Amino acid sequence: MAAWSDRWDVPAVMYEHDGSLRDALQDYARRVPEHAEVAAGFLGLLDGQGADPFQRSRLDGHFTGSAWLVSADGRRALLTHHRKLGRWLQLGGHADGERDLAAVALREAQEESGLPGLSLQAPVPFDLDRHWIPERGDVPGHWHYDVRYVVRAGADERFLVSEESLDLAWREIDAIAADAQADASLRRMALRWLAHAR
Repeated sequence: MAAWSDRWDVPAVMYEHDGSLRDALQDYARRVPEHAEVAAGFLGLLDGQGADPFQRSRLDGHFTGSAWLVSADGRRALLTHHRKLGRWLQLGGHADGERDLAAVALREAQEESGLPGLSLQAPVPFDLDRHWIPERGDVPGHWHYDVRYVVRAGADERFLVSEESLDLAWREIDAIAADAQADASLRRMALRWLAHAR
């Protein structure tokens, strides 16, 4: 019985996922040297003391997972007109205790778009973004440490607008990159995507 229990040792599974995320963040810092300082902040959150950084109850900052959701041909990205923030952004959300942030990104993309056939392109971060979420109701302002992953759509691009969004729209990635009014991190992801595609 002990051997079976060891396989489902919750702290061991948590440590394994934390170790994988630590490795992924260190690899990201090497691949994207201009973001090394940002990655160091994410590593600090992961390795710091205090409440669980994968829970939204940690109001001094917590992890979220997002999807840079691209069409099968790689030319368009699906964006959400975020209901609470009132801006066009990538799909994503809270980890709520899930320590595999790639799984969070894929789950959020599926839930928020209703698209069938989504797949994670790779289990490595595509982008990191630390951003402030303003106070809303009884939830004070706090930091999101957002880890973004590339998610690919299948052939069926007919989405469903969830309660998280005011609307969804496919946008040409070239247009996002050129839009001076777009969210800065969206433009950064669009430019990075285009650079990799060339």
